[in-house]
Amino acid sequence: MPQDHNDNIQEMYRRAKKAFEIVEYWPQERVDEMCAAVGWEWQKDENVKAMAKSAVEEGLIGVYEDKINKIRSKVRGTINDFKGVKTCGLVREDKKRGLKIYAKPMGVVANVVPMTNPEGTVCTIGLSLLKTRNAMICSPHPRTKQCSYMAVEIARKALKKVGAPEDLFQCIQYPSNEKTQELMKNVDFVMATGGAALIKVVYAAGKPAHTVGAGNVVSIVDETADLPVAANKIMRSKTANNSTSCSSENAVAIYEPIYDQFMELLKKEGGYLCTTEEREKVRKALWPDGKTINRDIFGRSVPIIAEAAGITPPPGTKFLMVIGEKIGPEDRFSGEKLSLVLTVWKWNDWNEMLNRLEKILEFSGIGHSVSLHSNRTDRMEELAIRAKVGRVECNMPHCLVNTGSWYNGQIWTESLGCGTWAGNMTSENINYRNFLNYTWLSVPVEEYIPPDEELFGDYFKKWGRD
Repeated sequence: MPQDHNDNIQEMYRRAKKAFEIVEYWPQERVDEMCAAVGWEWQKDENVKAMAKSAVEEGLIGVYEDKINKIRSKVRGTINDFKGVKTCGLVREDKKRGLKIYAKPMGVVANVVPMTNPEGTVCTIGLSLLKTRNAMICSPHPRTKQCSYMAVEIARKALKKVGAPEDLFQCIQYPSNEKTQELMKNVDFVMATGGAALIKVVYAAGKPAHTVGAGNVVSIVDETADLPVAANKIMRSKTANNSTSCSSENAVAIYEPIYDQFMELLKKEGGYLCTTEEREKVRKALWPDGKTINRDIFGRSVPIIAEAAGITPPPGTKFLMVIGEKIGPEDRFSGEKLSLVLTVWKWNDWNEMLNRLEKILEFSGIGHSVSLHSNRTDRMEELAIRAKVGRVECNMPHCLVNTGSWYNGQIWTESLGCGTWAGNMTSENINYRNFLNYTWLSVPVEEYIPPDEELFGDYFKKWGRD
């Protein structure tokens, strides 16, 4: 892709549209070949390492080794999710109702990429768009533009290898807010991964879009959990990639009778409980203006956070812990932190905990996810029924499974829909299914009009016909 400081958006769209028109009616076999070619290149060792290195060095957040594992798993997992799935032409038929349903692409899609996942968002959304015969133009975060551009360049080489148009994938090389807005206004559909502020900008562009929401995962622990195992899982999830994932635990809520025991287990796993004075110092370091996260220390290691805050946790500390005090803007620790800081809550009544969770999510993270460590199926199910979230993960390291894993059934993605609760169109893990249009072909069938008894019989038995 030629370098152009101006990044002519109109020209990029024209090229993407031309590429899209070439593959718009391609058969499934050729589409799957494209996906395999790009997926294979993205998960190659040398490419994975190059993308991971670029992401960490540019963004100054995350952990290189964790990035490597995540990129490879996301690419392979995404392909595994749609392997053998039909996305071209006739995809479903109902002979009894005289229906044939045909899948069709959307066109040129803008992929607005966050700095927290400058490579994974390109890969997972990119593969989903290839599978559905759409073209993609990426708008990377300015801080991680080289990483996203690299991911797109790797894919373009793979497309060329199998005779597919390279311009199915393009990337703005010198991004800005103005270019992102121009791109969103010119494409056919927008996929934007980012917080509430981005959602408003996306919908202002006037195009159909998928957006996502902020995460603020609370991990609830009750007395029936395997406590040492739960503590280890929370640590592994919290520390993964320096807690840059929106699926990282932001808080742990511990049942009061096991509180002291579980806190000791968290300390053994590398947690350090800040004193009241240290808590205030960490708060000022994370939110210097009282409301905006400090981009210079979020997603960084504990020593960097500690130095910025002026505290001295013990050597080997993997994450900091602070006591939860209030819910809402007066206590930012009750919200999303994207850092190695875990808020600790105590509860003694399950129903009260669910009510408290609702208040926490209303402040930050509604629609996203919640975690539970328990062996009580009734609590798992009640949490799923009552919590206004798209995902409930039970007895697992939350951030390592929420966007797909090899040991649970969640769809692989980097973009988590948070439903109408967060102003999103879907509450799903966004995947290939979210980038298709459908045409329903209908032919006449034998007429059948159901009688009253068939439609209202149960009502009649209880209430009569009057």
